[in-house]
Amino acid sequence: MQTTTAFFALAAYLIGSISFAVVVSKAMGLPDPHSYGSGNPGATNVLRTGNRKAAVLTLLGDAFKGWLAVWLASLFGPDYGLDQTGVAIVIVAVFLGHLFPIFHRFAGGKGVATAAGILFAVHPWLGLATLATWLIIALFLRYSSLAALVSAVFAPFFYVLLFGTTPIALAISVMAALLVLRHRSNITKLLAGTESRIGDKKK
Repeated sequence: MQTTTAFFALAAYLIGSISFAVVVSKAMGLPDPHSYGSGNPGATNVLRTGNRKAAVLTLLGDAFKGWLAVWLASLFGPDYGLDQTGVAIVIVAVFLGHLFPIFHRFAGGKGVATAAGILFAVHPWLGLATLATWLIIALFLRYSSLAALVSAVFAPFFYVLLFGTTPIALAISVMAALLVLRHRSNITKLLAGTESRIGDKKK
């Protein structure tokens, strides 16, 4: 069982390490997302190139890899003895892969899209509840980073409310904590009142 857990966790980390911001940018002839803007390899930074298609593909790709790793573990893992604790480890592993990708010198993104994909793989209702939270904050307050932070905080509570306390609840809590840590600079800007809002024109 330990070998099975290690295999699925390693596979999840490697899947998470695929940076779609970099892959899409290379495929579409755009600069490396590490080299401009925030330096964050994510959909928001890719959008700074003005290429909306590239940004959307990055968003979908990062969400898909999170979904895929957890879906594979949930579907095939039980046949090899992978239990809920194993799936919880896979959740953390794929998220760590996105944050610290081995294929890209461990310089990863902030994890919002990947976290969303993971939550939808755990259960569609969990994903929808968290997405609804993001949309409410984003629409009314127009801060993408604040919407991500609030959604991350609420995700573990939604899981416990829907499914009770399990190892997966702990994994989602760890993921949420990591996401908040990756948004430290955004938190500083929010507190200082200098964070850009959704729809603001670039200066």
